[in-house]
Amino acid sequence: MIYLLYGLEEYLLKKEVKKIIEQEKIDDININYYSMNNDKLEVIIDDFQTYSFFSDKKLIVVEDSFVFSSKKGNIEQKIELLEQYLNNYNPDTIVIFTLVDEKIDSRKKICKLISKIGKVYECNSPKNINSLVKEMFLNYNIDNKTIELFIDRVGKNLAILNNEANKIMIYKDDDLNITNDDIINLTSKIIVEEDLFKLVDLIIKKNKKEALEYYNGLLKLNMEPIKIIITLANKIRLIYQTKELFKAGYTENDIVSILKMNPKQLYFLKEPIRKYESKDLITFLEKLADIDYDIKSGKTDAKKALELFILEIC
Repeated sequence: MIYLLYGLEEYLLKKEVKKIIEQEKIDDININYYSMNNDKLEVIIDDFQTYSFFSDKKLIVVEDSFVFSSKKGNIEQKIELLEQYLNNYNPDTIVIFTLVDEKIDSRKKICKLISKIGKVYECNSPKNINSLVKEMFLNYNIDNKTIELFIDRVGKNLAILNNEANKIMIYKDDDLNITNDDIINLTSKIIVEEDLFKLVDLIIKKNKKEALEYYNGLLKLNMEPIKIIITLANKIRLIYQTKELFKAGYTENDIVSILKMNPKQLYFLKEPIRKYESKDLITFLEKLADIDYDIKSGKTDAKKALELFILEIC
C-alpha cells in the first residue's frame, strides 16, 4: 500500500504514521526512514524494490516529500522515476510519504497518480483540539476546564502541546490527577500578538497601573522590550495619521482605504484620537526613536527605559 500524508501539524503526521505501523504490525527492524531533502529518489526506490530479509512485509517512511507540492526541495529529484515505480509498485513494501505543507499540488501528474493508486490523508488543524489533548495525557485525569487552561497557556501547536503534556506527566509520575495548579506551575505561557496589543492599548488609554502590571508580566514571559517599542510606535503613528486625515476633511471610508486598515481598527482609534494632540503624538514617536537608539547603542537599559516612557505617557 502507498500512503501520502500532508499537513501543517507534524504531530498529526507522526500520529498517523504510528497508526499505520500498528495496523500493519510492522516491527522496527523492518522500517526504514528517508528524506527527499537528503536522499536521492534512485536510492529510495531501490529500497522500495528490495525484499526484507526478516519478514514478508517492510515499511518505508519518506519524509519531506516536496515532489507532491509546488515547492522546491534541497536537491533535484527525478520525479519520473517515482512515477514509473508507482505504476508498478512492490506490494510487499508499504510506503508512507509525508509532507509538512498545508496542501499538495493536485495539478501535478504525480499527485493524480498517487491519489489513484494509494491513500491520501490531510493532517491539518483538527476540529476538536480538546479531545486530542486529552489523548496526550494518556491515563491521567484532566477535566475540560484544565485542558482549556493548558491550551490557553501553551498555544494550539500540537507538537508543543504534546511535549508539554509529556513533561507534566513525568513530573506527576504516579499521581494521575492533573490540576490547574499543575498547568500554571509546570508550563510557560506563550506570548501572542493579542497580549502585546493589549499592553499598547493600556498605554494609549493612559491606564498607568494596569499598563505597568501588564508590562512586568510580559517581561517575566521573556517578551523583548524592543518588540513592544516597535508595536507601540506603529500604533501611535497610526493614531497620528488618522487624526491628521480627519483634520484634513477625509471621511471614515477614505481613511480606511488610504491607511489600508480594518473599519474596526478605526472605531477603536477614535478614543485616543480625542485624548492626544498631534504635537504630543509626534513627541511620543521622537522619544521612542531616541529610546530605540539608546538601547541599540548600549546607552540605556531597555526594560527601564520603556518603563519610564510608560510612566511619562500615562
